[in-house]
Amino acid sequence: MLQGELVYLRPPRAQDLPLLADRANDVTYLTDYNFFGLRRAGQVEESFRDDGLLGIDHGTLLVVTRDGDEIAGDVSYRRVRYGPGDASAAYNIGITLAPERRGQGYGSEAQRLLADYLFATFPIMRVEASTDCENHAEQRALEKAGFNREGVLRKTQWRNGAWHDLVVYSRIRGD
Repeated sequence: MLQGELVYLRPPRAQDLPLLADRANDVTYLTDYNFFGLRRAGQVEESFRDDGLLGIDHGTLLVVTRDGDEIAGDVSYRRVRYGPGDASAAYNIGITLAPERRGQGYGSEAQRLLADYLFATFPIMRVEASTDCENHAEQRALEKAGFNREGVLRKTQWRNGAWHDLVVYSRIRGD
């Protein structure tokens, strides 16, 4: 378990699956920035059964409040490569928080904990995240988590029937 002052991160458990499945298609939970289409029935359960939602190349951890032991959301990571071989690997992270948990510092702490975990676990130099140019709250959260703004990827994400620009952030080992 990865602990911060406000939240801790832990792997999903079988008893979490009903809540995760409910949230998978809940547009009020996902927001405009995290909705990429409906998931088919049973998809969350299949992912959990196949790899426990954790792996070397990708994974999902739950963001749990320390004060009430409630699932506030989840963070995810996936390996990306910028050249051949493992030396060019980095991790891209993402987060989704329940609407009632946003703006309270949970997101920045969860993303900092996840980046720290990835640096401690894998021989990587870079952890990155991207968010919609309009998502100013997430940009502030990433900056509070120690990420640096790098630039804009123009029209790179198809979401909700339109192309969107993304802002790219990174933390480099030692930042």
